[in-house]
Amino acid sequence: MVEAEKGRYRQRRRTRDGIVTATAALLEAGESPSVNEIADAADVSRRTVYQYFPTLEQLLIDATLFRLSQAAVDEAIDAAGADGDPSERVAAMIRALAAMSAETLPLGRALIRLTTDAPRPDGQPRRGFRRVGWIERALDPIRPRLSPAEFERLVSALAMVVGWEALIVLGDVRGLSEQEQLDTALWTARTLIRAALDEADG
Repeated sequence: MVEAEKGRYRQRRRTRDGIVTATAALLEAGESPSVNEIADAADVSRRTVYQYFPTLEQLLIDATLFRLSQAAVDEAIDAAGADGDPSERVAAMIRALAAMSAETLPLGRALIRLTTDAPRPDGQPRRGFRRVGWIERALDPIRPRLSPAEFERLVSALAMVVGWEALIVLGDVRGLSEQEQLDTALWTARTLIRAALDEADG
């Protein structure tokens, strides 16, 4: 990804985060916000809201997931960051998400249903911005050891084993218990991180 594209991606992610954060704040206040109210709170236009969230339902689900998971995952990553071990930071993120899966997985399934066939906004991902941000944060200590392309590839690889899609595959396709799902996700994440570092060091 060239630098100009990265800049646009970061700006789009900030705009999207602002919309979700504003929506979550309205929900926290006990409101059932309309798109107009959300746009005003986020200081964007209605058109911008719809560019990122084609339906109000999708936005409300995303904002609810934000409320349920954001603080817990951020705190887990920070608590595991004393020695900067990326495997432990990623493992803490995976454990935090798994601990909330009973609450969040039904919402995640609904979000997947709403976004699978939806148009991609400006050619960007349909969902998963928050997940990518967490993965990037968890991997920050090893960013200097990897080239930009190697870092982006590792983020992409971990995005396949972190989140609802991975839990759905492990549960629905493999029939694993919740503990087995967690153990498999942790093993896979450690393996991917080790492989990326070995390749970079070699």
